[in-house]
Amino acid sequence: MDEITILQAEILKVLASPRRLEILHQLAAGSMEVGRLATGINASQPNVSQHLAVMRAAGLVEAERDGREVRYRLADPDVIRACDLMRQVLGRRLTRLGELATPTRGTATTTRAASRLLAPSVR
Repeated sequence: MDEITILQAEILKVLASPRRLEILHQLAAGSMEVGRLATGINASQPNVSQHLAVMRAAGLVEAERDGREVRYRLADPDVIRACDLMRQVLGRRLTRLGELATPTRGTATTTRAASRLLAPSVR
């Protein structure tokens, strides 16, 4: 297995947290302090700090001291582009699933088609 695949898997593990995704989306608007991030996602400051530490160790965010405050920012704005692309993929998948749920198709056909969409692809 190549090194980039291993690194990608490690980053995806970090991104597997809905709270971390919320933080990334907040930081897409610009750098901010932990307290402001915590307020923006309705979480405690210690919890947000823990998530930021994990994301910082993974290289997803960077910290910069601004007086007494530490401001966090995205290390690479393309991370949000990747997240947005995945959201588009998921949106299309949900649309297809919604279309399968309409009563215009036969039950057996709908069940088989839904099973194919829900099953993870193997390549």
